[in-house]
Amino acid sequence: MTIWNAIVLGLVQGFTEFLPISSSGHLSIMNNLFDVNSTDGGFMFFSVFLNIGSFLALILLYWQDLKMMVLELLGLLNLGPMAGVQRSRYPAARTFFMIVVASIPLFFILPIRKMLSTLYFNNIFIAVAIILTGCMLFVSDKMKEGNKSGGSMTVLDALIIGLCQCAAAVPGLSRPATTITAGIAAGLKRSYAVKFSFLLSVPVLFGMNLLNLVDAIKAGVDISVLPVSLVGMLVAMLAGIAAILIVRHMTQKGRLGGFAYYCWVMGVLSIILTLIF
Repeated sequence: MTIWNAIVLGLVQGFTEFLPISSSGHLSIMNNLFDVNSTDGGFMFFSVFLNIGSFLALILLYWQDLKMMVLELLGLLNLGPMAGVQRSRYPAARTFFMIVVASIPLFFILPIRKMLSTLYFNNIFIAVAIILTGCMLFVSDKMKEGNKSGGSMTVLDALIIGLCQCAAAVPGLSRPATTITAGIAAGLKRSYAVKFSFLLSVPVLFGMNLLNLVDAIKAGVDISVLPVSLVGMLVAMLAGIAAILIVRHMTQKGRLGGFAYYCWVMGVLSIILTLIF
């Protein structure tokens, strides 16, 4: 693993984690390109740092929302600076509870996590899943915008989005594309569907980083890859920030479906290259 590899993989991780084009599919393709053994302890350790970089990007951009959740939750317990403050329905605290509800279905994925990981080596499957991601994005742009936000979102809406997030555990299906599309279908405002999707990924990325760290430690930590891992983490963080800002902008313009064409081209090209080589 070289610094150049770390920079390229950091860019791929950061951008694809939050752009609705599937990080799992792209990283699988890049790993094959660099002929990297993803079960090697050093690479697993490096991958943990890439995911930490993405997680930091999320925390930095949504720090105010996360802080308000904590303050409103404390306010509900009559603690902290918001104790006794009358706030209509505590929207940030309500968003927190909706995230908890939407995260519950993920526990059904844990027993089959190892089985799903074997799909990372099936390039044809991943390519088809990326094409399906493009179809979801294309449809999402055609949907009528709803009017629900943090104060009016229901438990059923959260469960629908959570179940769709479970489907995105399949390599090649983009988690942002799946949850944003589900949110719009459930009647959320487009801007709030994007915000909820990214906030929902906070516990997902935290849990994933924890599980991956345990796997990396079991495989054996190679300290020699620490310098390139830190470079990859920094690049992934910066790329992640840029990706989130791009998705926000394109959603406001109603052009999120523009990513569909990229997914279709990427998926078809991957199938062709896999069949040739």
